[in-house]
Amino acid sequence: MCNNCPSNIFFQTFETPHNTPPFSRITPQTIKEAIEPAISEALTEIDAIASNPEPATMENTIIALEKSGATLDRVLGVAYPLMDADGNDALDEIAMEMAPKLSEFSTRITLNENLWKHVKTVYEQRHTLDLDTDDAMLLQNTYDSFALSGAELQGEDRERLKKLKAELSELTTKFGQNVTNELKTYRIKLKRSDLDGVPTHIVEEATNLAKEEGGNDDDCTLTLAQPTYFAFMKSATRRDLREKLWKLYSGRNTKDEFDNTEIIKRIAALRLGIANLLGAKTFAEHKLRRTMAGSPEAVYDLLDKLKAAYREPLRQEMDRLKQFASELEGENIRLMPWDYSYYSNKLREKEYAYDEEEMRPYFDLDRVIEGVWNLADRLYGITLTENNDIEVYHPEVKAWEVKDADGSYLGVLYTDFFPRPTKRPGAWMTNFKEQWTDADGKDSRPHVSIVMNFTKPVAGKPSLLTPGEVNTFLHEFGHALHGLLTRGRYASLSGTNVYRDFVELPSQFNENFLREKDFLDTFARHYKTGEMLSGVMIDKMNTASQYGTAYACIRQLLFGYLDMAWHSVTDEVVDAVSFERNAVKDVTIFDDIEGSMVSNQFNHIFSGGYAAGYYSYKWAEVLDADAFSLFKQNGIFDSATAARFRKTILERGGSENPGKLYREFRGQEPSIEALLRRDGIN
Repeated sequence: MCNNCPSNIFFQTFETPHNTPPFSRITPQTIKEAIEPAISEALTEIDAIASNPEPATMENTIIALEKSGATLDRVLGVAYPLMDADGNDALDEIAMEMAPKLSEFSTRITLNENLWKHVKTVYEQRHTLDLDTDDAMLLQNTYDSFALSGAELQGEDRERLKKLKAELSELTTKFGQNVTNELKTYRIKLKRSDLDGVPTHIVEEATNLAKEEGGNDDDCTLTLAQPTYFAFMKSATRRDLREKLWKLYSGRNTKDEFDNTEIIKRIAALRLGIANLLGAKTFAEHKLRRTMAGSPEAVYDLLDKLKAAYREPLRQEMDRLKQFASELEGENIRLMPWDYSYYSNKLREKEYAYDEEEMRPYFDLDRVIEGVWNLADRLYGITLTENNDIEVYHPEVKAWEVKDADGSYLGVLYTDFFPRPTKRPGAWMTNFKEQWTDADGKDSRPHVSIVMNFTKPVAGKPSLLTPGEVNTFLHEFGHALHGLLTRGRYASLSGTNVYRDFVELPSQFNENFLREKDFLDTFARHYKTGEMLSGVMIDKMNTASQYGTAYACIRQLLFGYLDMAWHSVTDEVVDAVSFERNAVKDVTIFDDIEGSMVSNQFNHIFSGGYAAGYYSYKWAEVLDADAFSLFKQNGIFDSATAARFRKTILERGGSENPGKLYREFRGQEPSIEALLRRDGIN
């Protein structure tokens, strides 16, 4: 620990339940003051490894390197989740200050020549070391991280790489801040009469917000928070207002203070420069070396196969939707992007007598939580119990103690469900602490967090979810299970620290249970009457879930192709708008709308770690459908199948090649056929 900063909480033992973060003692200033001494401490540890005169070994080099920087990991493990879930201007400033320092820190490690020599020495002896799977993967990952980060570079190339990485770190941070900060600025002033068709809970929320801002009973204020925006686009009868909100939402970060246009061009150029220095023609080629896919060609092969399979079903879907909209309005309707959710929802209601909003009363958040926790118990024997003695970072957050079937402690799960100005949009899982095994062989368990943006309770009514929001919950909890059930020796290989195109398997696998009556019967009750969600409604929901699957798939492919385009460039992009249009022209569903862009707000690839990796959602979707087909075959709660899934997928983390792990679970290579069947394409 740091001798010069004993008063800083990060350099002391957390005297809390399970050593969880004492959030009441952690402020932006606490974080800021801890960064530099934590970096200094880590560099001292690194220098000791690099200057060790003893022959390099697995223990004194690779494992020592893995365990170095523990205090810095502790600081960042708290800082980054707070910046996303409960951020403020002070944390934003710290993030900008941290970015170049952390980039420089990372570069000082990977470009440390003596350290690289030690790592290389151990790696060259790997075939004589009799390593187990954890040690073998740790050694391979360590070697690759150095080699792919420029350890072999010399002289000017090394300095250039440092500068490129530092600038890239700063710009990716700035990109994410721009997305979050512009979203906070939107306040659309309307009247109650403007919200015809909009769900009551959204109207109530908008009315309450207007009153908070000095409005009268007839005033409404809408934000562009995702639950509000999506509900409005799906239900508002005023086409002109749908157009207005769509253009605001889709035009974010394209102009003025929060414009990301030049930032994305520069990020792409920086990534290309890094890839070229490291011997790759494109950033995608560089990035995909450590994935299941392995190469851009394999990614495009998947995207192209899915495009071919879903293109004709998409044409049929859109023809039917246009016909329906025209019949409904009594005139020939030219479908625009702000029309899709509205008319699609109406057509779903007509053809399937199904409206997702009608399902809300059956999905009281508290009961959904109970149902999801019970699913984990039934499959894996684990229990989650709220522990009010564990501090949380916001009053809306809850902390849960997680235990295994034998009563042993597995970890802590934080749940954070509702939108607020300090939280970025979307849903995600993260860790405040990874899992690892310490020097004495004690299993140090993880602290996991799942964060969402569900509709808040209003006027005495509980938070009621749509099936789509329940699906999001199941998805993020699938990630959480991956983090909570892991049993590895090394933090860098535990939980969700797996190949990017494998990480979505546990989360997307979990979504499959939403279609199963046996699961829904355990918790889906009307929040007022207690009436069970009927089999007829479940059948309608499942039949309707196949409605629009071609649109949804092609939309995801658009994101995948766009991501690959930005990271397959071999020269700087001049015109970002034209570049985007050209990249997605084969999967563009509507005519281009001036002022709208996907790239400028595409957090996943420009700020969220999915650069050249967005395809992984579809890649993992193939895996999850194929994996769940085995549960369907053996029984969705089959204990033997669940135990095998836990042992081979959820517990192993990144300690083995994911292709090997998947084949061990499934007994065969994955096939796209299960996905096509589930989507109703085959």
